[in-house]
Parts: sequence; structure tokens; C-alpha cells
Amino acid sequence: MNFTRWSARLPGTQRRAAARTEQTASPDRRGEGSVPAARAEQLTDESPSVPAVDELRVREVLDRVPSLVALVHGPDHRIAYVNDAYTAAFGVRPLGERAREALPELDALGLFPLLDQVQRSGKPRTVKSRKAPDGRSYTFTCTPVAQGDGKGGSDGRGVLVFATDVTDHAEAAERLRASERRQRETAVTLQRSLLPQELEEPDDLRVAATYHPGGTEAAVGGDWYDVITLGGGRTALVIGDVMGRGVRAAAVMGQLRTAVRAYARLDLPPHEVLQLLDGLAAEIDANQIATCAYAIHDPNEGKLIYSSAGHLPILVRDETGTVLRAEEPTGPPLGTGGWMHTSGSIPLAPGSTAVLYTDGLVERRDADLDEGIAALERALAGATGTPQVVCDRLVRSAGVTPDHDDDVAVLVLQHPARSGPESELFRNAALELLGGVEAAPRARAFASGVLTSWRFPADLHDLGVLATSELVANSLQHGTPPMRLRLHRTDRRLIIEVTDGDDHLPRRRRAEPGDESGRGIAIVATIASNWGCRRTPGGGKAVWCEFALPRTQPT
Repeated sequence: MNFTRWSARLPGTQRRAAARTEQTASPDRRGEGSVPAARAEQLTDESPSVPAVDELRVREVLDRVPSLVALVHGPDHRIAYVNDAYTAAFGVRPLGERAREALPELDALGLFPLLDQVQRSGKPRTVKSRKAPDGRSYTFTCTPVAQGDGKGGSDGRGVLVFATDVTDHAEAAERLRASERRQRETAVTLQRSLLPQELEEPDDLRVAATYHPGGTEAAVGGDWYDVITLGGGRTALVIGDVMGRGVRAAAVMGQLRTAVRAYARLDLPPHEVLQLLDGLAAEIDANQIATCAYAIHDPNEGKLIYSSAGHLPILVRDETGTVLRAEEPTGPPLGTGGWMHTSGSIPLAPGSTAVLYTDGLVERRDADLDEGIAALERALAGATGTPQVVCDRLVRSAGVTPDHDDDVAVLVLQHPARSGPESELFRNAALELLGGVEAAPRARAFASGVLTSWRFPADLHDLGVLATSELVANSLQHGTPPMRLRLHRTDRRLIIEVTDGDDHLPRRRRAEPGDESGRGIAIVATIASNWGCRRTPGGGKAVWCEFALPRTQPT
């Protein structure tokens, strides 16, 4: 095989040769004195003759390069040449043989389709970092070459295969990927451990939630959700998203979730909870911000009271299939400071389903965010079934896969419309407390009649009437009109609540033997399973207590 016939047609060879010929044939156009003649002669006499690159034999060059080089020609890719580095890596290869049989390493690397493509198109192609049978990793560049006949024509096409050993780079990249995988696994484990392992189960709501971490190429974010029973039949629902990725975001998320649960126990309005959380977020990390939506459901009000710190709007589907979108966020993200949050409301009547979610469910790089929310609204309009079924359908409709590029958290709650025997387990009764001291006996008689109609056993009936009497007496003595008594029963508990117009919250204290007051709350706290108080949104307060019902309570 005359290798010079191939080397004459390698890319760039003719161009350099023509340039050298033109330079030799052109007369010296430099002016006199530019280079002294004596100096020129001295350089000529003392400098050794250095051959130009084009005067070197290509084979000698390729034999010495550390990269692997092979040359094949013809439609069946017969071996024309392999250099010493190729032989050292894969052994001696017979010239003239078909590459598919004589170069099994190229077949193992899947390069023969690439050789065919390069030969057909006449354009070079490169494949990066493929692991060869010798255990090393190479980047292969396949370049088309023409076999010249010495007269400007060509009598065949070949492909020059040039392989660069990138094993060190590949191993370093794999170590980096392994480190990233370990960090991601740590973040996912931390994230999941900080999320609720089991959701609390409110009496009047059905809830379900799901969390999907981002794909393997995406670092885990700080999405979270929570369900918090507040007592008195009320439930807090939370969803949030910490900006950033990895373990740091998950750790910040854990701190915020813990703080939300602590603030929720104070039974504050939603905007006050977010106001406290905003200050805490700034203390945790001044450069870390997060979005959050905090909502409270009271089964007697038929709506969600919510506050949003830069979070996406809550969606509610009523029993007719109409989807309502909560108004825009009532404040900026947590950690920004300098803003007074406010609360809003959205109807949640029996038969309704509400969805709280993070941006991973609706945000896409190639689409507007409003389009994603509108698509979620359409999916929710047709999503029926249990909260878990709705969760799964919404996630599928949004195209969330294991390779999704962002975390996704979804919280679904339903306020069931109960009928038949089940409706007997969920009852409400209310009485406006008008007049003066005569309101107390009227409240006791009302409570006694209601509890009798609800077929409570005698001991629970008497405890309920006693608690009603003490709460009403406390309100009459320390509160201001308007006053209202409300009784609510679920399948698990009896709740008694008295509201009035005074915002001074009572507290349990020890009454001395000579005190004429101060025993009412202590009595309620002793006989009830739980009790509490809170300020109401329009001013005033509510004081409540609850009694757990026996498991065998008749319907």
C-alpha cells in the first residue's frame, strides 16, 4: 500500500503545498536594508536545515503520535494502516482485511455505522468518550479522505479513524457524577424524612399529598406540605417551596416546616403566621427566600381563609365541576421583609375539592406559567374520585416523569357532601346569646335538647351541658356582644364553641379559696379532651372545647 497516495489527499495537505509553492515562486519584495546581507548569510550558514511540515512523511508522523490512528478504505472498510499506538492498545491488525472482522474493537464500540455515514456524506464525525474493550475510554473522530491517483482525480474513499485516550477525564467525570448522585440521594433522603410521614386526618376533610423529586440530572429542591389539626374542628393546610437546590434547601425547608407547626398552635390568622415566618426566614439565611401558602378550613364557615407569600394560587373545584382560582398572592415571598401580609378567602362548600401545589407541577421552560395553571384547572375540572386519585391524575396530566426537571409537591383536600346515615354523624347547631343573665339557662336548655336529639349517652350529655354552662358564663362575665353558642359533632368528637366581641383571650389559672371567679376555664380544661381559644378575623374571640366520642357511638 502506497501511503503517500493517501497522505496527499488528507485535509489541508494540498492547501499548504500550494502556499509553499507560491511563496517559493514569488520574488523577494522586501526593501533594501530590511535584513542586512551579512546577517542573512550568517543565519544561512549557521542554522541547520529544518524541513517544513509538508516535507515530512505522514506515516512517520502518525507512527509517533500517542493517539490511536487507523485508516480504512473502500465500501467494506478494508484496513489500510494502523499506527504503533493502535497496535499497542489492541494488538497487530492485518492490512487489507475487512475491518468488521479484523477490528472487532470498533464493532464493539458501534463505530461501523458511523464509518458508513462519514464515507457517504464526506463530512467528519466525532463520538465522545466511549469505553473500549481494553478498559480505556476514547473520543473517536472519523474523517473522510480521498485516495488520489496523482493526476488530481480520485480512485477511492477512505476514513481516517483518530482516537484520543480520555480515560482520566472520563474517570474524573464519573467520580463527579457519583459524588453528585450521592449528594442528591442525601438530599432526597433528608427531604423525605422532613416531610410528614403520615398526614393528620381531620374529621371534616379528606386529604392526600404526593411528592416527586426532580430527575437524576436535577438537584432536589425544598418543596414541602403539611396538614395540621388546630382543634375545635379547624384544620391548617400548608404548602411551600424553598428557592435553591440540594441539602441546603432541604434543611431550610425543614426549619420552616417546624416553625409553621409551632406558629399554627397559636391559632393565629393565616397572614399573621406568614408574618412570623417571614421574619424567621430572614434570620435563617438573609439570601434564602421561599414561597408559602397557609390556609385554614373551618367546617362551619364553608370557605378557606388563606394567605400567600408569593406562592401559586389555590384552585377549588365545586360539586358542579367549576374551578375557581384564588386571588393573586397576598404578599411577597418569605425572607424579603418589609411587607404586611393579608388574608383572603375562597369558597369550599361540601362537595368541593381544593388543590395546593408547587411550581414544578405547572411551570415549563417552553411555556408561560399561566398556561400551566390553566392546564391544571382543566385537569382538575375533570378529576373525580378520592383525594389520592385526584393527586395521581393531576400529576399524570402535567406530564411529571421520573426525569422531571423540578420537584413537585401536591396537596389535595375534599370537603365531602355527606348524606344518608353518614350525615347523622356530622351535625351543627347554633344559638345567638341575647339578653343578660337569662342567656345562661337558655344556653343550657338549648345544649341539653341538642345533645339529646343527637342521642349522646347520659354521661357525655351531662358533661356537654356543664361545659356549655361554664363557657357561656365566662363569655357573659368577661365578653361583649354579639355572643353565640355553637355545637358541632363529627364521627369522632363533640365540639362546643362560644364567641363574643371581646378580643381578650382567657387563660387557665389557679383560683384561690376566696375567689368568686376564675374556675370556669379550669373546670372546662378538666372535663374536656381538649380546649383552646383564638381571636376571630372580624374582632373578638372564640373559646372552645371538645370531647372524644366512643368508638361504638350509635348513629
